[in-house]
Amino acid sequence: MEERIVKFIAALRSGGVRVSLAESADAFRAVDNLGIQERDAFRLSLRATLVKEAADLGTFEELFPLFFDGTEAPPLMNLTEDLTEEEAAMLAEALRQFGEHLREMLERLLRGEQLSKEELEQLGQMVGLNQADDLRYREWMARRMQRALQFDEVRKAMDEIAKLMSQMGMNKQRMDQMRQLIQANMQGLEEQLRQFAGQQIAQNMSEQRPEDALDGLMDRPFNALSDDDMHKLRKEVRKLASLLRSRVALRQKRAKTGQLDAKATIRANLRHGSVPFDIKHRDRKVKPKLVVICDISTSMRYCSELMLSLVYELQDLVTKTHAFAFIDHLEYITPDFQGNDANGAIGQVLVRMPPGYYSTDMGNGLQDFADDYLDTIDSRTTLIVVGDGRNNYNDPRLDIFGMMARRARRTLWLNPEMPMMWGTGDSDMLEYAPICDTILQVSTLAELTAAVDRMLVEK
Repeated sequence: MEERIVKFIAALRSGGVRVSLAESADAFRAVDNLGIQERDAFRLSLRATLVKEAADLGTFEELFPLFFDGTEAPPLMNLTEDLTEEEAAMLAEALRQFGEHLREMLERLLRGEQLSKEELEQLGQMVGLNQADDLRYREWMARRMQRALQFDEVRKAMDEIAKLMSQMGMNKQRMDQMRQLIQANMQGLEEQLRQFAGQQIAQNMSEQRPEDALDGLMDRPFNALSDDDMHKLRKEVRKLASLLRSRVALRQKRAKTGQLDAKATIRANLRHGSVPFDIKHRDRKVKPKLVVICDISTSMRYCSELMLSLVYELQDLVTKTHAFAFIDHLEYITPDFQGNDANGAIGQVLVRMPPGYYSTDMGNGLQDFADDYLDTIDSRTTLIVVGDGRNNYNDPRLDIFGMMARRARRTLWLNPEMPMMWGTGDSDMLEYAPICDTILQVSTLAELTAAVDRMLVEK
């Protein structure tokens, strides 16, 4: 128990609660006097000794059950035990139409099986939960795990199963009962994921590095960054840009000689009887022209913000940049950067297009681009899209994106999601992918920096 209290205090500090060594000692003395048998007395003894400000009570109350309450997930119900042989045969026939992964998920729900510890840990690693250290991302991480388990597809599959089994002759009342039981099991799994997400984040908070350390932030997934992390990374962007500038400038200097220009060489050496003493080369244009289209919806905001900051810190290395941002519509944001630093400009854009869970509609954004800004793309342009390709089941407008890619010199897509997540749920990434020249996964600032470095190499 002492070790758990120590981790709890560390998590409180990570969550912004100021706890001194003397107050930690007071907490242990209070626990020694009052014991741990009475939960409320135990909780109040810790709260009285560790929390000084009313603003910190919410953090305390959210973390306390994650360290000291039971971790057992709600039980699920096994539906298969109550099925008749005829109903079981109908169900088996209906399940055959689905793919292996979806069928396994449906069968798990029917049997009422919870996720094992190993499965939860694999899911957490897949969505970046191991790097999350802010409880505000608890629900977001739980939803990402639900998406990885194809919960949306399971709900649609249940509607299809109901229709099929109704056509096979199953009683409607019986089918409705099955649907309610499966829905209850899904809610049980959702709660299990939510509990696991909270416990893992609390554990991460208890092991978090000191606040002034930057080690590991470069490799931390965007979806696991806290506001404090982003504040530190915004300061690092300028240093990264300086390093990139030196690297790219050296590369451009080496590229200036270009290819041999035979005609210019002959003209320059006429006085030598055309003996090529003075070799001439064609100048090679190494500064790219950029059109950057960024998804700044809630899930993409940090990635797009850091991308725009890097690009505008490196304006001396490009010919021209046209920047656009979209959620459900597209806005031209280049004017925001004129006479303003990158952080100030991005702040203006985020105020104008605030975060929220309203529907992302890239297809509509592409239509806005085609209507008003198509002339920003020509044969010298590198077209860059920063987004996860999730479109809330709206029309992805592949026709417009294909037209834009054909006009551009090359098309790059920067996506923070792992390729195994593409095409799941509302993701249209597998449809956009064949149109792009290059797709790079950029789930961390380190990967984003490498992508920008690669982007600035004109091919």
